[in-house]
Amino acid sequence: MTSAVIVDVVRTPSGKGKPGGGLSDIHPATLLAEVLRTLIERNDLDPALVDDVIGGCVTQSGEQALNISRTAVLAAGFPESVPATTVDRQCGSSQQAAHFAAQGVIARAYDIAIACGVESMSRVPMFSNAQGADANRGPLVDRFPEGIIGQGISAEIITQRWKLDRETLDAFAARSHRLAAETAAAGGFDNELVPAGTLTADETIRPSTSAEGLAGLRPAFADDEFEARFPEIEWSITPGNSSPLTDGASAALIMSEEKANALGLRPRARFHSFAVTGDDPLLMLTAVIPATRKALARVGLTIDDIDAYEVNEAFAPVPLVWQHDLDADPAKLNPRGGAIALGHPLGASGTRILATLVNHLEQSEGRYGLMTMCEAGGLANATIIERL
Repeated sequence: MTSAVIVDVVRTPSGKGKPGGGLSDIHPATLLAEVLRTLIERNDLDPALVDDVIGGCVTQSGEQALNISRTAVLAAGFPESVPATTVDRQCGSSQQAAHFAAQGVIARAYDIAIACGVESMSRVPMFSNAQGADANRGPLVDRFPEGIIGQGISAEIITQRWKLDRETLDAFAARSHRLAAETAAAGGFDNELVPAGTLTADETIRPSTSAEGLAGLRPAFADDEFEARFPEIEWSITPGNSSPLTDGASAALIMSEEKANALGLRPRARFHSFAVTGDDPLLMLTAVIPATRKALARVGLTIDDIDAYEVNEAFAPVPLVWQHDLDADPAKLNPRGGAIALGHPLGASGTRILATLVNHLEQSEGRYGLMTMCEAGGLANATIIERL
């Protein structure tokens, strides 16, 4: 069978997703073009050889509308013959792009593909593409008469159901910043980072973050309506134990192992298993658990066979409930920090996490890495890679 390998994977630093953030003056297509151009230049690859570019983006409106992946490919100077498409699997969009690219290689539809993603949350606000798309007024009402709730409320519900307390969430969030800061100080992110504008390092990492400091933040999602609807909730989700609004772009160069060898390029990792699944759209954030089990079962691995797990920290309870239900080693979970510190630029997060995971496996000499990400609507992707 044809193997799909990762030859390289890069990302911009994470910029604060608000006016004045380090990447907020850069058009999102320019951000994505920068990582695409760097990927080609770092590997001395003729861009005309790329069969397809598959990009993830969640808020496809305004500057991110009209197939931003194609716009970025042209802005990067690729030949006009190189096609591109933009996919939306919500927060897992660029992870799904990596699946599509790798699966295309395995199917021999592609020799070389690029999976990538971008999100400028400062310039294209979240939900700005959702006008008139209220699920609670559409056809889902018949099936879910209680109504679809927002992800923040879902995070509160799973916090309550898994009996997590505020102290545990804040301690995990502080750990994320500590590990990310330690990795940055040791140069652990250097190989994956592509400077963008004047930003050369993640500005979302706060090295001084402590659980005690986070304890002073007010819950973000409590209001009269939801407090009346969910009286059992103690309201523990805050801006401090959630991922911040973030700008960023990322990209992975994926090809067949045969093509990499023919071009004299060194594969860094191999795609070993893929899974995508749905789960309860009201809980919203728990599909990472069945997606992980599905990815492991496909290749006969157990959670103990995996050397590092990357579970996106959209909210602190997500990796914590995943860890609990998979009985996973907490030391292997997000060992370089996660989205609470490194940011969550929606459409770019999948290939951002892939970059961090590949570099961690190389620097720690691990073999298998697993990444999974909760996605709106009760979806999740899971990917297992093998370091080469």
